[in-house]
Amino acid sequence: MGEKTIEVLEELGKITQLGWETISGIFRGRVNPRLVLEQMVKVGYESFPLALAASAFVGMVFAVQVATEFVKFGAGKYVGGVMAIAMARELGPALAGVVVAARVAAAIAAELGTMEVTEQIDALKALGSNPVRYLVIPRFIACSAMMPLLTIAADLVGFLGGYVVSIYVGQINPVEYMETARTLLKLWDVFGGLIKTIVFGMLISIIACYRGLSTKGGAKGVGEATTSSVVTSLITMFIVNYFLSIAFFK
Repeated sequence: MGEKTIEVLEELGKITQLGWETISGIFRGRVNPRLVLEQMVKVGYESFPLALAASAFVGMVFAVQVATEFVKFGAGKYVGGVMAIAMARELGPALAGVVVAARVAAAIAAELGTMEVTEQIDALKALGSNPVRYLVIPRFIACSAMMPLLTIAADLVGFLGGYVVSIYVGQINPVEYMETARTLLKLWDVFGGLIKTIVFGMLISIIACYRGLSTKGGAKGVGEATTSSVVTSLITMFIVNYFLSIAFFK
């Protein structure tokens, strides 16, 4: 138990160190715009279809449950407000984070892990290039920048999916749905959710890059690093989400 705890703390320290090197590198201007744009396409544009599909069906499922129960108690007009708040605060950010962790974190860890075991990163160092500058910083910026955009899209699609189901399945008045959403949803609900996703993007990218750069053991190690990056990213995201939700919305 003691050795496992020490191992976890050591990994946490290394991840923190990588995060510090990345952020300090950004402030020192060590950013390659071309690489950043390339990663933004991979992180954001290519993730949009999956994020939108997931948010649409989650919004519809959530609306079915909420509308069914609220109508029983004569509170059907509040379904729109509850949907808007839930999507902005929790469901949109969480869905965007899950999509990025499952799709992007795995890709980052696999790509960097392959470079590590084939000694491409050692070659970069031998040529005097900083791996953090060329490999980590672009992915860090891309994840942090594209997560809010994914979240906004997920919020809108999930809310509209809930609208369709509430109107045609739950028999909710469409005017009341929109009116309660406008009344109950506050600007901070949206901004708080977006801040959460920026934090998620930072954590996911750093964890995935660390797992990739620390890969050992050939093809087997790449597979283990890929799995570990997704699992660690998701667990970390859910833990951080809990504390941010308490801090922002309690």
